[in-house]
Amino acid sequence: MKRASRRCVTAGTVGVLLPGAFYFLRETQRPPVELLRRYQVPVAVASDFNPGTSPFCSLHLAMNMACVQFGLTPEEAWAGVTRHAARALGRQATHGQIRAGYRADFVVWDAEQPVEIVYEPGRNPLYQRVYRGKIS
Repeated sequence: MKRASRRCVTAGTVGVLLPGAFYFLRETQRPPVELLRRYQVPVAVASDFNPGTSPFCSLHLAMNMACVQFGLTPEEAWAGVTRHAARALGRQATHGQIRAGYRADFVVWDAEQPVEIVYEPGRNPLYQRVYRGKIS
């Protein structure tokens, strides 16, 4: 597994965690998060929303589950649903960060700290949505 983790870095691979599928399928073998950290493999977090393996469509919940089930920090979960997710999709040059020249798709949360979004999956903290640079 160590060799595979090292190869992931040199190949530019992004690991993808699917905590909803892990939960719904009652998996018991956790992903090697510590190894991925050690070798600095970027890790994306996704909902994998589908009726067969993950009936959860909430990215908000996926972030929470990634922290609770896999031990990600809130910061890692945020990176996993933003810049690492964009990289996993091959869109890191235009998506995944709030930056000049990047596509302006993002949400504004009703929260004091980013950690609140991760640790409060039962509430909808959405304040405002911006899609293609326009408030929607």
